Amino acid sequence: QVQVVEFGGGSVQPGGSLRLSCAASGSIFSTYNMMGWYRQAPGKQRESVATVTRGGSTNYADSVKGRFTISRDNAKNTVYLQMNSLKPEDTAVYYCRAYETQLQDYWGQGTQVTVSS
Repeated sequence: QVQVVEFGGGSVQPGGSLRLSCAASGSIFSTYNMMGWYRQAPGKQRESVATVTRGGSTNYADSVKGRFTISRDNAKNTVYLQMNSLKPEDTAVYYCRAYETQLQDYWGQGTQVTVSS
């Protein structure tokens, strides 16, 4: 059974930094086609924050470009999100996703990130 587990959420003041980690285990795939981070703020729809393909191609939401960096360790099926210059509007539950196909599409339980003074 595939498990996707996030680590590293918490509370930080505006301008601060956090690093999220996510590990996907129990899969028959040595690496996933795509891994990424999504977030959902209260009263809003879930949105893509950053994704990275098996080959290393990255994509970022405009709102986080220049502040967030996604990276992955294929050997460990792990993905990271370094978040710098955090803003109150970054407050949300952050979800990790490990995607191979439409039928092999796995999500973590989410980790809360709160940016507040």
